Amino acid sequence: MDLNLLVALDALLEENSVAAAAERLHLSPPAMSRTLARIRKATGDDILVRTGRTMTPTPRALALREETRLLVMRATAVLTPVTELDLATLERDFTLRCHDALVSALAPLLTAAVADTAPNVSIRFLAEPSGDVADLARGQTDLEVGAAAPERPEIAGSAVGTDRMVAVMRADHPLATGPLTPERFAEAEHVTVSRRGRLTGPVDDALAAFGLRRRVRAALPTSGAALELAARSTLVTAVAEQVCRPAWSRLGLHARALPFDLPPVPVVVAWHHRYDTDPAHTWLRAELHTALRAILTEPAPPPYGT
Repeated sequence: MDLNLLVALDALLEENSVAAAAERLHLSPPAMSRTLARIRKATGDDILVRTGRTMTPTPRALALREETRLLVMRATAVLTPVTELDLATLERDFTLRCHDALVSALAPLLTAAVADTAPNVSIRFLAEPSGDVADLARGQTDLEVGAAAPERPEIAGSAVGTDRMVAVMRADHPLATGPLTPERFAEAEHVTVSRRGRLTGPVDDALAAFGLRRRVRAALPTSGAALELAARSTLVTAVAEQVCRPAWSRLGLHARALPFDLPPVPVVVAWHHRYDTDPAHTWLRAELHTALRAILTEPAPPPYGT
């Protein structure tokens, strides 16, 4: 039995694409097609079938996905020598994806911590894409920080803590002083944050419970852009408090707790299981957790209504 077929099968089941699996394993598409033919012969199953322009896994392939991933991980661990990590001489580039406001808060803390112990390590900070991507599975991103737990079985996730949404406006805005009630909040004009341009969200659901509706003037793709607009207008925006604190503080904006309850915003670190036992990746995850916990322990503003 050619155990290399397991590695190819793992890539095919993660990518659902012969071309993407070939790129990941540094093979040509024809070579990967031939490997898929050998896998089909060995398993007695088509594994991937074409549906229009995409490839769809068969039920047998879906049943094999998790077991194949675990087998490849175990084999990699067996054949990888255990080495002690020397941070002083470690030379490596890591790629971290998170939304724009978090970059502003996280980059100073994480780069300083890394520079102190691993001077030859570099970190690329990438912004969130406009749609869902599989960069972790493809090895194009080492770590991602978001608000949702991973849904794919090959992606690991660790909840670091939670943040809360706050209302942010100019210091001279009428809502910056006096009791902040749901009615006053709804009467203001707003800018929302949405990568997909949505004009409504959880804030609107909370207002609807009071029989209220707000006027949304604009939807912007990033928290930073929304805060910039709030600083130059009378619009109010709702953003994650601790994550966005450096951005709204730098702009001289004023933050207040919302006059209704919203679910806390999870902060989740995600990575591919292939890095579970990688000493350098494990070290960076620990540094990232430390930096995020420092961000999430900032003091909160007074309760609403004061």
